[in-house]
Amino acid sequence: MVEDKVRKVVEQKIGEDDYNDCYIVEIVYNTSKNHLAVYIDCDSGLTLAKCQVFSRHIESYLDDSLLIGEKYGLDVSSPGVERPLKMVRQYKKNIGRELNVIMTNGDTKTGELIRVSEDEVVLNVKKSKKESVEEVLPFELIKKSLVQIKF
Repeated sequence: MVEDKVRKVVEQKIGEDDYNDCYIVEIVYNTSKNHLAVYIDCDSGLTLAKCQVFSRHIESYLDDSLLIGEKYGLDVSSPGVERPLKMVRQYKKNIGRELNVIMTNGDTKTGELIRVSEDEVVLNVKKSKKESVEEVLPFELIKKSLVQIKF
């Protein structure tokens, strides 16, 4: 499987000292467009320079192995705010930011992310201008979480 092979290549680079705070969020291969999207994040922040290093590393592997042929598209980037949070590390990185969380039962919760553990997140949800409550949301009941951008 393409994603598994590319994951191993990226993990090799993550094993190096300058990149050991980085992690793979998601790898998506679109066979119909022969396009590979690799979403990476770093605890210290993903810089353009780090993206370039990962991109060149993956590109070198793809060119040598011809895993997806000679002509392909490759994007290496951070997941961006339009993509849902998938990992505990991403939640921890976003403490203090507002999240919109869709629960498995269809309910929606919006509030400031104040704590994260391995099993749950805690949001500070405003009930009125003066009142807010802490809501504990177990990961198993979260369908999708998006960081909200405030202007």
